[in-house]
Amino acid sequence: MKKQLIFIGPPACGKGTQTIMLSKKLNLPHIDTGALIRDVIKSQTEDGIIAKKYIDEGKLVPPEIVANIIKNRLLKDDCKDGAILDGFPRSLEQAQTLDEINNTFFKDDDVQMMAIYFDVDRNVLMERIINRRSCPKCKKIYNLKFAPPKNTNVCDVDGETLIQRDDDTYEIALKRFNTYENETKPLVEFFENRNQLYKIDANGKVDEIFEKLLKIVEEN
Repeated sequence: MKKQLIFIGPPACGKGTQTIMLSKKLNLPHIDTGALIRDVIKSQTEDGIIAKKYIDEGKLVPPEIVANIIKNRLLKDDCKDGAILDGFPRSLEQAQTLDEINNTFFKDDDVQMMAIYFDVDRNVLMERIINRRSCPKCKKIYNLKFAPPKNTNVCDVDGETLIQRDDDTYEIALKRFNTYENETKPLVEFFENRNQLYKIDANGKVDEIFEKLLKIVEEN
């Protein structure tokens, strides 16, 4: 059985943290779309060269390039039992593309797709975003309200002054939420209609959410 675990949820819902933890637990590769695109750019593959051109111009990488990058990653040997997809699909078009990839390249495999929807209160998410800080050196992430450093605005690990991402402001976060509502949330209905959607209450602590997540994956 080849499992493809797809994570759907608004910005700052915690799915990135959970996918990394689940990848280690299940020994399935964690495919972070953003990191994957950066890797192919660094490796100067044909897709990477094209992707860099668009990014340098401040444009989105075309869907067909993203799909090809994902396809090539899924064809690697470490994905023979499946993969955890983080950041793909993000739209109905990309979900249909993933179907095409599976039907074309894995038509002889028994592919089980599971879309896991992280349901979180929007006010909580906004607090997570605007209070998020990170260490520029070790990359450790903090939250001034929910998981603050021991000393104000200073990293516990190396004493560096914490920084705030440019897009972690209220105005930009609001735009990101609107983009999610318009483009990504329809995926919930898409997978729900195919009986492939599993909802999880992601308002709690990281370990509590992970226990719920693991139970869903192992029992289905």
